[in-house]
Amino acid sequence: MKSARTFSDTLHHYMLDHSLRETELLFRLRQETAQHPFAIMQIPPEQGQFMAFLLRMLGAKKVIEVGTFTGYSALCMAMALPDDGHLVTCDIHAEFAAIGQPYWHEAGLEGKIELCLGPAADTLENLIQTGAVGTVDFVFIDADKQGYDGYYEQALTLLRPGGVIALDNVFLFGSVVASEADEPLPHRIDPADVEAMQRLNRKITYDQRVEITMLPMADGLTLVQKKGAG
Repeated sequence: MKSARTFSDTLHHYMLDHSLRETELLFRLRQETAQHPFAIMQIPPEQGQFMAFLLRMLGAKKVIEVGTFTGYSALCMAMALPDDGHLVTCDIHAEFAAIGQPYWHEAGLEGKIELCLGPAADTLENLIQTGAVGTVDFVFIDADKQGYDGYYEQALTLLRPGGVIALDNVFLFGSVVASEADEPLPHRIDPADVEAMQRLNRKITYDQRVEITMLPMADGLTLVQKKGAG
């Protein structure tokens, strides 16, 4: 059985040269984010484009994002939504989201993007209690790793049958695999985060409520689709 080819920088650039359609606005936001002390939290452009592709395939109108950071992923997804689409994005850091808000405004997408500041679990619970159960098309989870399991459960409650959850950083730079734990990492990773991600990865593997695929994109991206008639 052939193993997957590890991407060289040359092959990665080839992929981008032959598939990436990043707008000038997205490029500028990504470049500004690259100067941020926590720039490592930024998703790569091919991932943003991939999620926008998924939203169009799903015909998504209602989207939730857990973890806004500087708003690049929110902008990618909002640009893929129809005129009556709506994206709720959750974060606790107003100063991070403020970097992206002028770009949302420039794109004319402020009406589609609702920024909810505060603990994401509270925002999700409020949506559950106010009638959004079973109505959401897509959820992107990219926030505190020890909170992932709770976000995952809340997202499943909110998701419609056939809807999709995308979970970012499921590899944690290789730290989820013991054989790679001693490799140099871009930054220190909390062992509790590693344990939380390992537990959730195992849980989702056997979760019969969903279909699953794990992709070697960026730092690992797991997609789950909620079972049931759509």
